[in-house]
Amino acid sequence: MPHMFSVSDLPDKIPVFPLPGALLLPRSRLPLHIFEPRYLAMLEDTMKTRERLIGMIQPRDGKIEGGPTLHAIGCAGRLTAFSETEDGRYMVTLSGISRFRVRNEIEGFAPYRTCGVSWNGFDRDLGATEHDPGLDRSKFFPMLRQFFEAEELRTDWESLEDAEDELLINSLSMLCPFEPEDKQALLEAPSLETRRETLVTLIEFAMRGGGEELLQ
Repeated sequence: MPHMFSVSDLPDKIPVFPLPGALLLPRSRLPLHIFEPRYLAMLEDTMKTRERLIGMIQPRDGKIEGGPTLHAIGCAGRLTAFSETEDGRYMVTLSGISRFRVRNEIEGFAPYRTCGVSWNGFDRDLGATEHDPGLDRSKFFPMLRQFFEAEELRTDWESLEDAEDELLINSLSMLCPFEPEDKQALLEAPSLETRRETLVTLIEFAMRGGGEELLQ
């Protein structure tokens, strides 16, 4: 079980890891391979902090000086596992703690980016596991199987079908091969129910052939 945080425990600045298409959600786990020198430095510095938090955030399209601009909302994860490979890379696991809103970017000497952040408005991230009363599994799973077949994705269906609502919806949001902007919409969904509705919309859109409607 990840360390329980309250808002007052959370720092007002965190290092951020801009990674397109990588989605971390509260109470979910994200495995990462870290090998770039600047992120190895981030890892080393994070290990020295009490909270051990790293903010996962999507870069926006378009470059500015010093790297791409960032989306306004990301999700912080606590470093809960790491191991070194023989060739000097690290395999780490981030356990999602809470979403945050970027206030400003902090200039400093570190080779990675650091942001001033606000945790306001994301109270449910630090609360209990969410349920989705609107989830109709008898309709959801046939659609999901069709999508996985079309995308040639494999999964352990038994575990998926046994999963609690939150684990099911969040795992699919993290794993499904959607565009970064779609992942951002899943991240920003205010509740588990709206995340599932967004997920279904994205799956249905993908199964209709994505942009086909635009070509008519």
